[in-house]
Amino acid sequence: MAKLILILMGWLLFSPVLPAMAAGPFTIHPPAATSGIDPQAVTVVGHMQRHLLRKGDDLLEIARHYGLGYSEIGVMYRQWDPFLPPIGQEMVIPTMWIVPDSRGRQIIVNTGEMRLYFFKTPTQVYTFPIGMGVLDFKTPSGTFKVINKKVNPSWHIPKSLQAKYGMAVMPPGPDNPLGELKLTLSWGDYGIHGTAMPLGVGRLVSHGCTRMYPEHIRKLFPMVPVGASVEYIYEPAKIGFKDGRVFLSVHEDVYFKIRSMLLHVLSMLEQRGLLDQVNMTKVLQTVEEQNGAPVDITGGGGGMAPDYRRPL
Repeated sequence: MAKLILILMGWLLFSPVLPAMAAGPFTIHPPAATSGIDPQAVTVVGHMQRHLLRKGDDLLEIARHYGLGYSEIGVMYRQWDPFLPPIGQEMVIPTMWIVPDSRGRQIIVNTGEMRLYFFKTPTQVYTFPIGMGVLDFKTPSGTFKVINKKVNPSWHIPKSLQAKYGMAVMPPGPDNPLGELKLTLSWGDYGIHGTAMPLGVGRLVSHGCTRMYPEHIRKLFPMVPVGASVEYIYEPAKIGFKDGRVFLSVHEDVYFKIRSMLLHVLSMLEQRGLLDQVNMTKVLQTVEEQNGAPVDITGGGGGMAPDYRRPL
């Protein structure tokens, strides 16, 4: 009996949760003011988990199992072969996020972190990883609406790719990159949809569209009404709050839009009136690592903030 209990405890400790649990819903409380620390604010959701690597594990499937895009795992373990990670190693799983400002929209797609946020209400949010446009076909920023919801959509192939596929329209099926479901946006024929290639989620893979895991688009699709407002933003660095503390997450600048991530983060902290309330050592470390995980940067003791307005 004692041996059985130990086995069960080990399974509970290391067995991953289902992907849907990583998606939410999460309860948030946006800060009441645009500067300073609101002790009641909650914009950091989820929690870090742990996973014990076993024979046959690979980082792409682990990411999907926990509802993450590959990049969210890959940047934390850059030194590992994604298909042959070290057996027996315990991994930290970054199922914790800083929720961006909804801006009054129902969906925020933050291409700066390859993640979508669906605000079912102003205080209830779901979040899902995405795949998005390659460097030659960047997913743009802008405000749109959901104009149609399609089941088993056909793919209207861009003219530049029609010769490659030998057709102008690809019918539904296992080879169709749109997958089973599509939220069409008021932006050409682009949209938010599933994918026939799930391992591309968390990567730059599309010609501008937003790809989701099949299980995630199935969850999101019925919740989103036609007419829902959608905004695409590019915010690789975010500031959040929980329990009266300040958190910072910094992702890689995959579209190379930010000249200096450090200056960008310091400017954000100054605009929010937080420069004198954070530990600058932790800020610098978070900017240096750029692994996307929220870090508690509250408090002093990290030295004086540099004058980022002076040229470096």
